[in-house]
Amino acid sequence: MDIKLINIGFGNIVSANRIIAIVRPESAPIKRIIQEARDAGRLIDATYGRRTRAVVITDSDHVTLSAVQPETIAHRVAGNDEVDLKKDEEK
Repeated sequence: MDIKLINIGFGNIVSANRIIAIVRPESAPIKRIIQEARDAGRLIDATYGRRTRAVVITDSDHVTLSAVQPETIAHRVAGNDEVDLKKDEEK
């Protein structure tokens, strides 16, 4: 199994295999998910102080905030900008 890593902005990387959803942060249910993750210590803020544009939810119930648009992250997950550890190890 190849490990695919996706850049979610500012050099921060998440495992594409663990992503369940990439959503916008505006709706009340998503804001509730963010607050619950913050309270439980499962929130990762990768925005570097910028506006949150995407919320990445993983299968481990971690919630990551990103300043990159959800469409951009989805495009990277689809295969264009991924980092493949196996290929890096061969170099």
